[in-house]
Amino acid sequence: MRIRRLPAVVVALAATVSLVACGGQREPSGNGTAAGGRLTIATGNTTGVYYQLGGALASVISQKMTGYRATASETGASVQNIQGLAGGNYDIAFSLGDTAADAVKGENSFQSKQDVVALTRLYNNYTQVAVRTSANINSIADLKGKRVSTGSPNSGTEVIARRLLEAAGLDPAKDVTAQRLGLPESVDAMKSGSIDALVWSGGLPTGGITDLTTSLGKGVKLLPIVDLLPKMTEKYGSVYAEAPIPAATYKQPADVATIVVPNVLLVRKDMKDELAEQLTKTLYENLDALVAVNAAAKGITKENAAKTDPVPLHPGAQKALDALK
Repeated sequence: MRIRRLPAVVVALAATVSLVACGGQREPSGNGTAAGGRLTIATGNTTGVYYQLGGALASVISQKMTGYRATASETGASVQNIQGLAGGNYDIAFSLGDTAADAVKGENSFQSKQDVVALTRLYNNYTQVAVRTSANINSIADLKGKRVSTGSPNSGTEVIARRLLEAAGLDPAKDVTAQRLGLPESVDAMKSGSIDALVWSGGLPTGGITDLTTSLGKGVKLLPIVDLLPKMTEKYGSVYAEAPIPAATYKQPADVATIVVPNVLLVRKDMKDELAEQLTKTLYENLDALVAVNAAAKGITKENAAKTDPVPLHPGAQKALDALK
């Protein structure tokens, strides 16, 4: 029997992520030093793109940045990531752009302005609303009275799920039976029939959604939601945009028009310029390693890297991006 050997990046990713799973959360290195140190990356749910790319980034940092060892932590995603980053529990964090904008302004989920800045803009997150075909749901407004997973508590998915419901004229607290579930739990609940719909904000493809659409086949479909974009942009600005989920992504019968929001990679303001520059440079020199783990990383481009407004770029990251041009 021929033994198939795994690519080195996959082996390294598994080893890096397992350090967190087995050893628990460690004390972060804070703002880092030129001599090196330990870095923790806040990611997201285990079947989401943040977790996969965070593990790949941790592997790249550990292999390419002399003196540094990075690990990726599973989290509830954006809001939790920023709170943990600002509180000193993490050194680097993935976040949705709309949640990061709230953080630097001290709005909505954040009672005060958070001292976080960006290393770079990443790929776009696609809002993916999956519903059971038998539930007779054809729009967000049709979710009234339904059992809906709105995402993990304190996640960017939960933020956008609530905004979608409100844009459709629904009260998230009264008009739906909200289940605050992570993606793995949401997928299981859809399979068992204990919920009617789930909202997910993630890159393409997201493993959990692939699992769901493969398992249920025609028993599940993705909703087009772009009709709500005007209300979303009117209230929250240009952070939201329109894009299709290509039919081939999840073997759907046609493209699905949805709402996208960019992701950003965040650090604290007090990270030393040299470390921020080195991290940003290392990411762009090793993009292939991230793409090998999930194709969503193809959306990380030098052309869009500095487009993080209203989240300011770290001065060290700005220096690295200027050198890439």
